[in-house]
Amino acid sequence: HVECTCRTWVCGQAPLNTRIVGGVDAPDGSWPWQVSLHSTLYGGHFCGGSLINNEWVLTAAHCLPGVSASSLRVYLGRRTQEGVNTHEISRNVRTIIVHPSYDSNTNNNDIALLRLSSTVTFNDYIRPVCLAAQSSVFISGTSSWITGWGNVQAGESLPSPGILQETMVPVVANDRCNTLLGSGSVTSNMMCAGLTQGGKDTCQGDSGGPMVSRQCTVWVQSGITSWGYGCADPNAPGVYTRVSRYQSWITNRIGQNLPGFVTFNPPTSCSSASLTSTSCRGRCNEKYNSRFRCNCNTNCSINCCRDYRQRCASKFKHIPFSKKQKNTNALLENSPLIEGGC
Repeated sequence: HVECTCRTWVCGQAPLNTRIVGGVDAPDGSWPWQVSLHSTLYGGHFCGGSLINNEWVLTAAHCLPGVSASSLRVYLGRRTQEGVNTHEISRNVRTIIVHPSYDSNTNNNDIALLRLSSTVTFNDYIRPVCLAAQSSVFISGTSSWITGWGNVQAGESLPSPGILQETMVPVVANDRCNTLLGSGSVTSNMMCAGLTQGGKDTCQGDSGGPMVSRQCTVWVQSGITSWGYGCADPNAPGVYTRVSRYQSWITNRIGQNLPGFVTFNPPTSCSSASLTSTSCRGRCNEKYNSRFRCNCNTNCSINCCRDYRQRCASKFKHIPFSKKQKNTNALLENSPLIEGGC
């Protein structure tokens, strides 16, 4: 028996992001979950974050010492820190929740949640990211995208007009990262990413922002920008909070309208990513084949899972299907298993 709470939104979708390898300036709408945190304490942008549902933002705990909820302003749909952002909205913050075991000396458990003052409406420029579920695996070399408005190198601010930056870095295994950064400094609650030769990294001002990887058609947040030695130095990968370690904590803190948690694994093909799915998008545990192309096929037609109700009725008898849900179900056909959603 599978318990399921229906939602009317899908995480990890970036309709305006069609690139495999990109440049330095992020095109408008490429990372619709990216948020910019501003505080009167700092006089503007000071950290990043990610939208995980319509009223919660995930960020780093180390961004928030001395910062009150009343001093915070969260900007969504923003591309530049200066000038006009056509698709931008902003919200105040109602609640700050810092992980109770956050250690500012070791940076362990560097994670926090912000509850927005009111919900946001999703569009192509403002959407939630999926979060890595607890059993996710990010092997060494996994391509990971990092984004933010931080310094372009140590001590050098992002030049005007402050366009959101993006770059791709590979995951570095924890044992290798500990060898490079100091034995024991990288805990199991952390993960690393970066190039051996340096040159690509997050920096001051990027803290709290997301590191994401693409699994078929869905973007999954693996890490939160946390700490590092210098910026983009050789043999000094950036260190990120490992999001998959906090599924229970996030779930317990938010309580309802939960984010989408996706089990990220390195599939041999996109189809294998959804073999254990228990919904239309995974064909009720059926293996992918050429006749039923729902699994991870960006061209999947609406009728692909036409017989979902009959095949899955025994598993989801308590889930009502209404006209209101029809379009949502069509969107879900292109997604791998998203825990906590229908």
